[in-house]
Amino acid sequence: MRRARQADLVAIVAIYNSTVHSRMVTADTEPVSVASRQAWFDSHTDSRPVLVEERDGVIAGWVSYEPFYGGRPAYHRTTELSIYVDERYRGQGVGAHMLHSAIALAPEIGVDNLLATIFSHNTASLRLFERFGFVRWGELPDVAEMDGMRFSVAIYGLSLGTKRL
Repeated sequence: MRRARQADLVAIVAIYNSTVHSRMVTADTEPVSVASRQAWFDSHTDSRPVLVEERDGVIAGWVSYEPFYGGRPAYHRTTELSIYVDERYRGQGVGAHMLHSAIALAPEIGVDNLLATIFSHNTASLRLFERFGFVRWGELPDVAEMDGMRFSVAIYGLSLGTKRL
């Protein structure tokens, strides 16, 4: 895994768009353009990067660290992870490798708490995060509507060890 570069944005968007039709991964209902994702890409910093996983010179997947709750200062030790895998590489351990790497990098970028918001019907993603110690911290019932159907979102979290009051 490595930090994403501008030249990777086309592949990042293509991987993202490959998930739209499944109604399993993203709440976007139509593919997005590279231009529409430029500001999102540019907003990532060394402390909240986008990372890509390369296999044989091809971007096989990516993970992003997103500021939690609008990036308000009190939440600076918490981030939301998003993981997307190219359909050609699904089921080959790419997602697991990226999640493992994302967890390992978290302390280096000042993160103690990792969150994931996952559609409750996406059992493959739920199992992946559970395998790495994430637990269900909550659920938002029927908050998404796609194709006339309602979907719930599970909130999963992993605390990497913090000092508590």
